[in-house]
Amino acid sequence: MAVPEERIHDEDDEQPAEEALFGAPDDPYEPGFNMKTIWACLFVGFVMLPGSIYLSLVTGGQTGAADWVTVILFLEIAKRSLVKLTRQEIIILYWAAAGLAAAGNAMNTGVTGGPFAHLIWEQYFIQAPESTGLAQFIPTWVVPQPGSASLAARSFFHIEWLVPIAVLTAVTLLFTINSLSMGYFLFRVTSDVERLPFPLASVQAGGATALAETSSKSEGWRWRAFSIGTVIGVSWGLIYVVIPILSSTFLVTPINILPIPFIDFTVSFKSVLPATMIGIGTDLGLLIVGFVLPFWVVVGSFVSSAASAIIANPLLYNAGILKTWEPGMSMIPTQIANSIDFWLSFTIGSSLVIGIVGMAGTVKALIQNSRQKKENEEGQSSLFDPPKGRGDISLKTVLVIWFLSTTGFVAMIYYLIPDFPVWITAIFGYLWSPIFSYIGARMVAITGSPYGSSFPYVKEASFYLSGYKGAAVWFAPIPIFEHGPVASTFKQLELTKTSFGSLIKLNLVTMVMMFVCSFLFYSLIWKLNPIPSAAYPFTQKMWPLNATMRAIWVKTTLPGESNFLLEVINPSYIFAGLIGTGGIYGLVTLLGASPLFFYGFVGGLAAPMWNTMPTFIGAILGRYYFTKRFGQEKWRAYVPIVAAGYGAGIGLIGMTAIAIALISKAISQIVY
Repeated sequence: MAVPEERIHDEDDEQPAEEALFGAPDDPYEPGFNMKTIWACLFVGFVMLPGSIYLSLVTGGQTGAADWVTVILFLEIAKRSLVKLTRQEIIILYWAAAGLAAAGNAMNTGVTGGPFAHLIWEQYFIQAPESTGLAQFIPTWVVPQPGSASLAARSFFHIEWLVPIAVLTAVTLLFTINSLSMGYFLFRVTSDVERLPFPLASVQAGGATALAETSSKSEGWRWRAFSIGTVIGVSWGLIYVVIPILSSTFLVTPINILPIPFIDFTVSFKSVLPATMIGIGTDLGLLIVGFVLPFWVVVGSFVSSAASAIIANPLLYNAGILKTWEPGMSMIPTQIANSIDFWLSFTIGSSLVIGIVGMAGTVKALIQNSRQKKENEEGQSSLFDPPKGRGDISLKTVLVIWFLSTTGFVAMIYYLIPDFPVWITAIFGYLWSPIFSYIGARMVAITGSPYGSSFPYVKEASFYLSGYKGAAVWFAPIPIFEHGPVASTFKQLELTKTSFGSLIKLNLVTMVMMFVCSFLFYSLIWKLNPIPSAAYPFTQKMWPLNATMRAIWVKTTLPGESNFLLEVINPSYIFAGLIGTGGIYGLVTLLGASPLFFYGFVGGLAAPMWNTMPTFIGAILGRYYFTKRFGQEKWRAYVPIVAAGYGAGIGLIGMTAIAIALISKAISQIVY
């Protein structure tokens, strides 16, 4: 990636990084939704989505596929049709592709591809050995019972799926409305009022700007940066994605040069570092993310993850606190065991500190903003006076829409499970979700990631403590949402000067498209082979573990319930997390150190080092080599576009391999 300095020089080099990337602040806002977007949605739904589904089943969705691939393809078609794509159209095309391909992560199991990913997970869970004794308690509005004709035939084309699909449709519609309304409100608070940086928003926005340059045949340093990232992504993807997918298609045993997503050394270090997760991440994208994220966020995350792994875990084990861990456990069981014994409770206390600090920061910002004029000398907007032409709507209207959609969830839960206390659902929807969505939005805006903003297992605790008896509530769409990342989407639209109305129109189209295409292609892929099975190695490896943990929780509200929850949640450890993290915040403030270090530190607590180490290495290389090589301003403008190009490159090569695999498997089903 050592490009001569003059290769990235143009007229914008002397400007600040954000202006160099996205143009002048007074550029007008333009719409990005039009017929090109609709054609892109059709292409993603019927061409790219099946590959994206297959990739997530095989690798766990570790790499993107449809987003930048679709943008680049449409860009090339447009150039040959003498049509220019603006950066506004490109960023909307990107979100059309990303939204259709990534929606519907089922129970956080890594499977994507629209809402029917959720039903695929449920059909597995009700038939899994881990769910023995639970099937009769699972309602038919979730999934048909084991032994039913629809499950035996592995097909959604059956009347038994009518009610589950109707419930799924209502949930998807309400969630989309709830997410957009709350996400927009959080954007106004974190961006317009608090002026937080949103470090990763520039990746997609920078990629769109770079591709807009080549669309107008005025390729500059942005396009060259994007091309460099694409070459890196293609090269790495050959090793990381292509070989495993093609070898699993043509060979009995797949060839994995690099295990996805990490190489596990936990067992090898069991004597030296007991109860410690040791591994090396194999996703090059983690290193590139380290180039983009704020340096002190990355340092804080790595320091806390390393300290908790190398120092805290062995000490806690020797003290008898980490009692579940046993020598011989690999990384995933070790992480679960340590979380149950200590880190789950400790990070609850840490999350409380983040919430307190975040809300205090917002109150302070609102007070300061109210004392200022509606528009300051630089023309920057406030909460109640947004920029003209951006497509903003009344905050009162937005909050009413959010309230009505939340009420829809509360009413649905009451109808489906009338014996579950409605006040719990109301607290989650009207109080808990907006508070923790704000915390998540603040984490995204400061660190680039919502990691560390959640309050673990609060839903499970409420079910257990409510006195409810049964299993239905565990499968219900309880409105406990975290809409923080949606604020980053609006920030990307702002950076690219795209009117916000384009995103609303896009979501209306993609809701219809993802339902139709997710239904069709999950039906096809499920018909080819059972899910999970050897044909889909990620699900075969990970889903039994997820099913085991879920079954444990579900059984806590059945007759003869266990006291598992009371054993997991330890008030003294929660208090230790609250005091310890609060003390760190006080120390950081007293020393005048960057608050970004504190946010990164909290986000990295108990995080596996295989995840934080590559990002840390990337941050070190960026700060102490590439910044000196290119200069700080040039590097800040350069690296987000390289990151976007990397995503495009690995997506292109991954989709090529998936296309071959799908064709091969489809042909193998033909009976002559």
